[in-house]
Amino acid sequence: MPPAIRHVLFPGRHHLVTSFQVTYLTDLLAGRVRDTAGEPVACAPDARVVWALTSATHSGTRRNPVPAHRREAMIEAVTTRAGLPSLVVPVADVLPSPRFAHTVLATSELVLGHALTPADTVVACSTPDVAAMYAADGFRVVTVEDGAPGDPDRPWAVLERMVAGDEAWRALAHPDAVAFYERYRLDEHVRLVHTDPTVQDDGDLTETRDYATYTAAFDDASDRKWAQVAPHVRPGRVVDLGCAAGGLLERAARDPRLAESDLYGVDVSRHLVAEAEHRRAQGVFANPNVFFAQRNLLLGPVFHERSVDTTTTIALTHEIASYGDGRADLELLARRIFDQTRPGGVWINSDVLGPAEPDRVVDLVLDGDGDVPARDLTALERGDAAAYVAALSPAARLTQFTQDFPALSGADVKVEWVERGTARSVARTTLRTAMEYLYTRDYTDSWLSECHERFCDLTGDDWADLLTGVGFELEPGSGPWRNDWLVENRLRVGAALRDPVTGEAIDWPDTHVLTVARRPLVPVAG
Repeated sequence: MPPAIRHVLFPGRHHLVTSFQVTYLTDLLAGRVRDTAGEPVACAPDARVVWALTSATHSGTRRNPVPAHRREAMIEAVTTRAGLPSLVVPVADVLPSPRFAHTVLATSELVLGHALTPADTVVACSTPDVAAMYAADGFRVVTVEDGAPGDPDRPWAVLERMVAGDEAWRALAHPDAVAFYERYRLDEHVRLVHTDPTVQDDGDLTETRDYATYTAAFDDASDRKWAQVAPHVRPGRVVDLGCAAGGLLERAARDPRLAESDLYGVDVSRHLVAEAEHRRAQGVFANPNVFFAQRNLLLGPVFHERSVDTTTTIALTHEIASYGDGRADLELLARRIFDQTRPGGVWINSDVLGPAEPDRVVDLVLDGDGDVPARDLTALERGDAAAYVAALSPAARLTQFTQDFPALSGADVKVEWVERGTARSVARTTLRTAMEYLYTRDYTDSWLSECHERFCDLTGDDWADLLTGVGFELEPGSGPWRNDWLVENRLRVGAALRDPVTGEAIDWPDTHVLTVARRPLVPVAG
């Protein structure tokens, strides 16, 4: 007869607790369940369920929509009311590994202060591949939902019912779990995360971004960006949408004018918000009232109406247009920001801009030979793809761009090679396409991610129409401008624009837009 069991190890993400699980675990502790070998499991009177809460450091994504602290609190609420002796062990998110069982066991030992051994522990697991890992280490296994009469829904299937609007989820989830979800409006939160059309399953716009490079580039430019927007910021509640790792708010937190202000950073990317929170924990922000949240403003309001004094969006709007529904999503964003802005408050937007004459035909003169076949970069590791693109000449890189950019961004690209040669090539195309390429070509570290983004969807006039159309008034100084440093050090390196008829050089167009849009103190009539 095997010795009495003192621990039931129950690993899982546990985003929901079902009535079936509570009944099953209660029966298990009472000795009414058999293991996979058909042997009854005899539990000691003081036996407890150890809920190994996996992916505890990962939240806000389709894979893990509910943060660990809420999951732990839900388990405590359910098991306390159900009289189910339990302990919760948070386990950090890890990549799939054959040592997953070891990770859970090692974490449990660290948290509980003693090891869970095959002699005193049974593993409750309905995922055969995971259960097999514990069995290989000598643990007895009970299968919970797997093979149970009636094929009961696993928690994730119940969660998907909830997302789909199937009210049967309430009957399947444990009543105290339902009450907990309603108390903290977790059902609304999970639906938003699952139905977000712009974000990948792991919590970002794209799966091909190099975060170290992205964050470093954003931080490097934060002094310049803050100098540009700071004169227009109204103190009070200040919100930086698309805050990345908080570089702009770090500068704002040092501004004496904002010492009494509340500073909020909002970003859709789980990775970037996590880095911002880490920086806050390290004391990077001089103002103690700095807060971060992972949200997507397109899916619903983040702040109450007329509650925000300043909203900033820096290099964000082109991403919203690119990963969403183009101008329609920018108009939705503008309406949401208008609604949250106090009368007299402002939305400050700075981003790359499309040329005023986007359809003008130009000759793009590039160094190198454009007669180089494009490669399928999706088959390469990110580092290998970056190295390959970085080694291409400006002309050869355009050839690669004409394959990757339309495929990933959905843009219409037409390029006619007028001349090809080992030293110089000439491509005839629209000014919009030429600028899209020149804005993108130097971002080789995240080439496929950048080729998903369109920089030239809107012109300066388009921005003015969009903002005034939702009710904003444009402050003096708003409008297009040309970043001459960018022109001299990036755009014209190995490249030139010429008129295809006269052959004369074409002036470089405006590259950026700065708009300071103010919500009127009195609503505009009509």
